Amino acid sequence: ALLIGSIIGAALAIQVKMIQMPQLVAFLNGCGGAASCLVSLAEAANPATTANMYICGWAVIVGSFTFSGSLIAVGKLSGKVKQQPVILPHHSWLTSGIALLLILYWAFAVYLRFTSFLVYGVILLSFALALGVIFTIRIGGADMPVVICFLNALSGLAASLCGFVTQNPLLVACGAMVGASGILLSQKMCRAMNRNLANVFLGLGVTPVSGKRLEPDSLQLEKKAEMTEEDKFSLSLKILKEADEVIIAPGYGMALSQAQFKVWELAEILEARGARVRFAIHPVAGRMPGHMNVLLAEAGVPYDKLLEMDAINEDFKNTDVAVTVGACDVVNPSAIRVAGTPISGMPILKVFEAENILVCNLDERPGYSGVENPLYKEKQAILLWGDAKETLDRLIKGLSDRG
Repeated sequence: ALLIGSIIGAALAIQVKMIQMPQLVAFLNGCGGAASCLVSLAEAANPATTANMYICGWAVIVGSFTFSGSLIAVGKLSGKVKQQPVILPHHSWLTSGIALLLILYWAFAVYLRFTSFLVYGVILLSFALALGVIFTIRIGGADMPVVICFLNALSGLAASLCGFVTQNPLLVACGAMVGASGILLSQKMCRAMNRNLANVFLGLGVTPVSGKRLEPDSLQLEKKAEMTEEDKFSLSLKILKEADEVIIAPGYGMALSQAQFKVWELAEILEARGARVRFAIHPVAGRMPGHMNVLLAEAGVPYDKLLEMDAINEDFKNTDVAVTVGACDVVNPSAIRVAGTPISGMPILKVFEAENILVCNLDERPGYSGVENPLYKEKQAILLWGDAKETLDRLIKGLSDRG
């Protein structure tokens, strides 16, 4: 069984591209929950004590919830399930009702001994699977990093419970460590978005905002004279060639366009010209914890060039040029300048403080939050709309051809 499972796992991992890594992580979380669930079901057939039966039931609940929730997360990340929150009629009541029925049945079925093991297991499994689906579909795609951390914590909890069932202290300890680290990481990522777990789980804070615009005077914005695309491109090349300090801020758009290799190629060219290039990583950029780190590591970027937001934010004001690649909400000044938006209070990368800003995004549409990005109106911003990979490729060729 170990050999067969290893072969299947290796085959799946080899076929997965780096851009699909969030889906793989979510799927593996689900597999961990399913494994704990199945082992506990098998043990529940002949429980040693009533207490053991209760633990088996709880392991089945947590494991199957993790499995179905992870499958929904995989669907949202891959685009097979609608990424926007799906709110059913009376969704909160429905979720609470199923959870309450599940807990009551778990508590009294064993105590009153009015059901067989088969019925007990099937009912727990069915209710928990349904609860996992209903719970996860109301969470938007941009919140998947938090959901993946939470489901990872649940897979650890399921494994720990399974360890109690099988009387395996090592499994109990390892599962508890995974669970604790997953919860801590979930909370850390929520703080990075200025939200809490309840907001994420209830699908709150993602309603698009209309009519909330920043006043030009308060932002000290200045409408730039109309420039042709060629003018923007030429000016961008001039700025890059003269830059000594460059910070690149990647976002989910870099993952979508698979531009990480072009990002590193651009950085290498700039370094060859004498510039210092660093990468600013926002904790919730992408669709899983460490998403940007994984993609840039795949491209060969040295780890010491990847700096967390807190470590690099104060350096933007001394930076000649900041390059955003597929980043929107995590560099949106509205988060710290405007109250009442879904991202208000969220710490951001202070790209707006750089002397020059090159925006390599697909278009000017808002990010997942729905909040317009005034960064695009900053007087020092040059907007290079289009596929990030193609835009970077053009900049690379321009820097190489023009000396």
